[in-house]
Amino acid sequence: MPRVSASALPTAPLAGLTLVVGFAAGQLTGVRPVAAVVLLAGAAWCALRSVPSAGWWRVAAVVGVAVMAFVGSHLVAPVIGAWPAVVVAALVLAAVTWALVDAPAPRRSGDDGRDGAPSTQARRSS
Repeated sequence: MPRVSASALPTAPLAGLTLVVGFAAGQLTGVRPVAAVVLLAGAAWCALRSVPSAGWWRVAAVVGVAVMAFVGSHLVAPVIGAWPAVVVAALVLAAVTWALVDAPAPRRSGDDGRDGAPSTQARRSS
């Protein structure tokens, strides 16, 4: 069976799972600092693995969304419940992470997609 390297996995599900696992760790232990350690470790790992491909600005935007999702989950938890709030926050974070970090860059017309340079046909015609 072929092995999948960690770098081949998209960051989006890992970012979302960080919120879920952090909350679960806090719930299971009853110690909020444990949840904070899980959240910070997960955020650092996701950020460090994403910077080379996405750049600091996109990663900073995702971290900002993560903070807003975290705060938002606390605001909506009294209305919809703690676990549903965490799941919604995780889904929002995963979607934004996919859009800013994991999704393939849009291809320009005339781009053959191999090296970012125009295709040989487009180069010949210019």
